[in-house]
Amino acid sequence: MKNLFIGLLAALGCLTAGAQTPATHVPTTVNHPDWSRQAVIYEVNLRQYTPEGTLKAFASHLPRLRDLGVDILWMMPIHPISEDGRKGELGSYYAVKDYKAVNPEFGTMDDFRDVVKAAHDLGMKVIIDWVPNHSGRDNAWVKEHPDWYARDDRGEMFGPFDWTDVYKFDYNNPEMRAAMTDAMAYWLREADIDGFRCDVAGQVPVSFWDENRKALDGVKSGIFMLAEATEPELMLHAFDMDYNWPMKDLFSRIASAAGQYTFADAQGNVRKFDPATAADIVKLQAEQTATYPIDSYMMNMITNHDLNSWEGTEFERLGNLQRAFAVLTYTLPGMPLIYTGQEVGLDRAFEFFKKDTAPDWQANAETADFYRTLNTLKHSRKELAAGTHGAPIEPVATASDDVLAFRRGDVLTIVNLGAEEAPVTGAPYDTEGARDIFTGATAVPATLPAGGYMVFVKE
Repeated sequence: MKNLFIGLLAALGCLTAGAQTPATHVPTTVNHPDWSRQAVIYEVNLRQYTPEGTLKAFASHLPRLRDLGVDILWMMPIHPISEDGRKGELGSYYAVKDYKAVNPEFGTMDDFRDVVKAAHDLGMKVIIDWVPNHSGRDNAWVKEHPDWYARDDRGEMFGPFDWTDVYKFDYNNPEMRAAMTDAMAYWLREADIDGFRCDVAGQVPVSFWDENRKALDGVKSGIFMLAEATEPELMLHAFDMDYNWPMKDLFSRIASAAGQYTFADAQGNVRKFDPATAADIVKLQAEQTATYPIDSYMMNMITNHDLNSWEGTEFERLGNLQRAFAVLTYTLPGMPLIYTGQEVGLDRAFEFFKKDTAPDWQANAETADFYRTLNTLKHSRKELAAGTHGAPIEPVATASDDVLAFRRGDVLTIVNLGAEEAPVTGAPYDTEGARDIFTGATAVPATLPAGGYMVFVKE
């Protein structure tokens, strides 16, 4: 759903070196599956993926995604969409009419099972988008269990924020909580999925998620849970990974300072940001390391369905720094996300409530190669593993505030996030026996252009 966490970066920024260690900075009790440590996650916008917009049509892309280096397929909600209060022609994925059914727009339950099996056969995992905070207004639960829903001051069901096509659940009701967990368990049993991406997870009580994770682990071992939230408490006992919204916002601040942020709202206004530099990335990452449960993951991104549809494409937000930031999503601690079309440089926003034209998957082989190279890097270098299995960041002093350089073991990342060409010499770069994964270069040049990037690895 719409990004609710723009202010979190400021909140994190108030932490100081002398602050007390937060209660969340203890080891997570979540047992991450081994296959997640060096994984790349890919968000599937099924409606827009192919001209047909179906599961069967999407299935033909599985070999391409495996060749690209994708490990986890995150399917946007596959459930039937409510008609009461429906937005646009086809409605929002996130107004669920039936938690135990497949949207007939996409196909059948058997079609979905076939996609899961085919993905598993290719060595990929599948997680589905789950909407626990609210349901569509004509979900059967509305009439069958009206006491499961929250009420406003007038005693009426309501949708949170401006979401007029849904009704919010009441998590004080133990029957409602049990029914939600039962519905999630259904997909583990009946479709053999590998986990869930949980929509606006921070709006649901932490106590539910802690109970829910224990129950789901009892249905299938080795599942993976992604929270759409930036809340360390969710990572203690329930989720493997959450959203790195603060890093996304910091990317936008840096791009704005470099004159690259151009996305305008409906009134033609371009958002103003507090200035930031490359050095703030290392600072933020250190703050997150100090506040999050030990061995938890954060998902790094330059785009996703919310950003693409509501906050601008990665090109509008990041401009000519887009690829440098993409490199950072792979080499900073965490897991990188690729959104539908990102791997071929799709430079427009998808329609959200109606069918749109599918990307031309043959349009940009060079961009696909760029991401294939990064995926290979992520898979092959243990230093880049998520959680405590990866190497910590070792910042390298640079000759410019706009140039960020850091090591993680034998992987050296250098990016220029400024508006102009900048010097990169003078720093203690050690590239003996190393090469840049993109160009094959064996030495650091005197300067990098704005948006330039290099990743040296020692063989």
